[in-house]
Amino acid sequence: MNNRQRFDAAMHYQPRDRSPLQNFSFWAETLTEWRKQDLPEWVTLGNHTDFFGDDGGFEKFSIARSSSTGNAKPSDKGWVCAADLTIGWEPRFEEVVIEDRGEHELVQQADGVRVLRRKYMSSIPLHDSHLLVDRASWEKHYRPRFDPSTASRYPEDWKPYTTFWCDQGRDCPMFLPGGSLYGWIRNLMGLEAVSYVVHDDPAWFEEMVTTIADCIIGVLERVLACGARFEGCGIWEDMCFNGGPLLSPAHFKRFLVPHYERITSLLHKHGCDVIWVDCDGCIDELIPLWMDAGVNCMMPIEIGTWGADPVRYRREYGKDLLMMGGFDKHILADSTRAIEAEVDRLTPLIEEGGFIAYCDHRVPPDVSLEHYLFYTQKTRERWGGGVNLNPMADEAIALCGVHAR
Repeated sequence: MNNRQRFDAAMHYQPRDRSPLQNFSFWAETLTEWRKQDLPEWVTLGNHTDFFGDDGGFEKFSIARSSSTGNAKPSDKGWVCAADLTIGWEPRFEEVVIEDRGEHELVQQADGVRVLRRKYMSSIPLHDSHLLVDRASWEKHYRPRFDPSTASRYPEDWKPYTTFWCDQGRDCPMFLPGGSLYGWIRNLMGLEAVSYVVHDDPAWFEEMVTTIADCIIGVLERVLACGARFEGCGIWEDMCFNGGPLLSPAHFKRFLVPHYERITSLLHKHGCDVIWVDCDGCIDELIPLWMDAGVNCMMPIEIGTWGADPVRYRREYGKDLLMMGGFDKHILADSTRAIEAEVDRLTPLIEEGGFIAYCDHRVPPDVSLEHYLFYTQKTRERWGGGVNLNPMADEAIALCGVHAR
């Protein structure tokens, strides 16, 4: 089976040769630390699959960029996200470094937000200021940027894209971007400000959500009109923290659910029936609301201090809830015994189907290369069954042997 067939079979509880062996990538600093532990210099964030021998991760395949290098075809490893397509605000703001502050730098991002970003270990920058502060700034800076007819959000030449998207013989699963109804707004104006707006000016909040949803649907309609069948669609929100959702379930149901339903109905109409939401934090209160709105998959199921658990979710929601991720990254820094125990605990759920397990976020630099290689070996054995696996690099095999001694 290829990656596409394997994904389809796993997500539809059908027979398959083995489970997909995916990854959620690594912090850049992780590879820096691993080079001190004998990781070869040639291994990068772009080619690490060739070293570890897994099936890859999410790849934004750009036909425009690939054509310029003479390789207008994605790798047969990984899951491919439709690129050269802007589903959010367009045009983007200029990305500039405004001020160097030693260990930090003040940066204007492509969304117009100014953030204070660490030069090292810069996973989540601190917001400094926002362009979106009131209705006037929404009308001036952002509402015009959520026009689905803006030509620059689409490829200039559609033919190579529609040819690739419609190729039912491709080896890789292809995913659509599903946008964000709350997470984008929270980022654009900050958590405190959006929390006040929901209560003080709910009509304006609803207007922003509706405008964004209209844009998402407008872009998806144009893409889906080409007749392609996409294997899935990913929505991003990151709207929960360790204590629960940042937006109350009542407001979630009032403002967001109707628009999720519009998006998922369109996708189902075109045969896209795996629709996930990427949300960090404790998502328990929102899972049933997402499911009611047609979102049927959670990814990457961050375990956290709140103890999310794919096994528990299967007991609670049965096979109606699909899942991806769900392997606690902190266990990788614990012990080989703990790693093996968690791999074994998740194995029956993986074999049942509807669940593709991988680390619940990028692997952090406190995880040793030895532990990650051990995790790789065990998942290849338990989840891959030694069947049709991609080869590990000779250097990786040699390092596994050294650590085994």
